[in-house]
Amino acid sequence: MNSRGVTRAGPDAVVIVFARAPVPGRVKTRLAPLLGEQGAARLYAQMVERTLSTALAARIGRVELYCSPGIDSPYFRKIEKRFGIRLRAQGRGNLGDRMYRALRRHPGAVLIGSDCPALRAADLRAALRALRAGADAVLSPAEDGGYPLIGLRRVSRRLFDGVSWGSGRVLEQTRRRLARLGWRWMELRTLWDVDRPDDVVRLRRSGLLSRARQPSAASRRRARP
Repeated sequence: MNSRGVTRAGPDAVVIVFARAPVPGRVKTRLAPLLGEQGAARLYAQMVERTLSTALAARIGRVELYCSPGIDSPYFRKIEKRFGIRLRAQGRGNLGDRMYRALRRHPGAVLIGSDCPALRAADLRAALRALRAGADAVLSPAEDGGYPLIGLRRVSRRLFDGVSWGSGRVLEQTRRRLARLGWRWMELRTLWDVDRPDDVVRLRRSGLLSRARQPSAASRRRARP
């Protein structure tokens, strides 16, 4: 890799899913006033499982679940068996550090979070098409100023350093870094995350979680290394 981080997407993509162990009091804490700590953790676990089902349904390549704080959670081991996916540890550092390491491992990959039930398999396929058409990066903007999806054909630490992770400035700061790098990027449709009590009401009305399906046998085979 040279100083600009040039890499090329391979013939088959990898979908990287970032998730945390759904431990009450440690995930989706802003939802606790509405759902309680146990309820917030259960909802997050549902969203993780929907995200994995979506990633498998896209059928664009293998799916890997990057776990925090590590892969030894009983929940993650259950998910590994249920979905037939590979587990990896996110490791130390802030979100940017962890995303950079994961994407550096898999040039041409698409990385998604686990709190965006509105994400569809078609979004993942569109991201891969954009990378194969020559985009250096592809993003799905979020209504809150972040992004629930990023795909990279090139990988550079400069894209992630100094970003105000967790703020409403993440997307704009990322756009500025892409421009400074001189990269070509594409933005897909705007999505919404589930972070606040109002988002839970929206989620319930959407019916997105109730429409989640179990992964098919073919999709599970596709996910295996």
